Amino acid sequence: MVRGAGTLLNMATVLVGSGLGVALGGRLPERTRTTVTDALGLVTLVIGALDVAALSDPAFGAAVGDSAALLVVLGALLVGGIAGSLLGLESRLERSGAWLQRRLSGSGSGSGSGRERFVEGYVSASLVFVVGPLAILGPLSDGLGRGIDQLALKSTLDGFAALAFAASFGWGVAASALSVGLVQGLLTLLGALLGGLLPEAFVSSVTATGGVLLLGVGLRLLQVKQVAVGDMLPALVVAPVLTALVQALR
Repeated sequence: MVRGAGTLLNMATVLVGSGLGVALGGRLPERTRTTVTDALGLVTLVIGALDVAALSDPAFGAAVGDSAALLVVLGALLVGGIAGSLLGLESRLERSGAWLQRRLSGSGSGSGSGRERFVEGYVSASLVFVVGPLAILGPLSDGLGRGIDQLALKSTLDGFAALAFAASFGWGVAASALSVGLVQGLLTLLGALLGGLLPEAFVSSVTATGGVLLLGVGLRLLQVKQVAVGDMLPALVVAPVLTALVQALR
């Protein structure tokens, strides 16, 4: 299997799911579309909670200490969140969504509500599709030449998620395929360059941190609080760095 095929498959399922969602969404009442979004938000919270359980992984505890695992994730979120907010990652992601909406619509005269739905669909779908263990482990495994089994599973899940998102938010969800291609493509390249296994403790730290970010995405979808998850994305890089630092100091 050609390296990168898993990410291409993932992008394809997002586009197909988005197209079906847009076709179906126009026939659904607003109340039904809201219910679909709420259901997706609840499921996202469940997935995030399951990922946070990686805090109790034996390899993670052995590397940093059972009592320090949560502190590593907290430190990663704080350092990553500060860095991301100073860089304005959340606002940059939103601006890129607005720019894509103008380019794809062919004009800048779209309604304000339509543009907001496009941007929200793009941002929310991008965060859901590129945050999580499968979004990281899948392309890394693909890059290491171990096949696309994980990405095949993720592609199936993302296809159904894109359908649900697009039924509520429209074509902005399809634009998130670009985010999937960029992020997972870079991780596939990273896996090819690494040429070996990542320590299990590092993977657990990223998984737990990604789970917390997914909880934030779920809160956004449920409109409980607009957590600036985009600003916290650097935490996924900081987490393994802090893990290595704590492990070295022990």
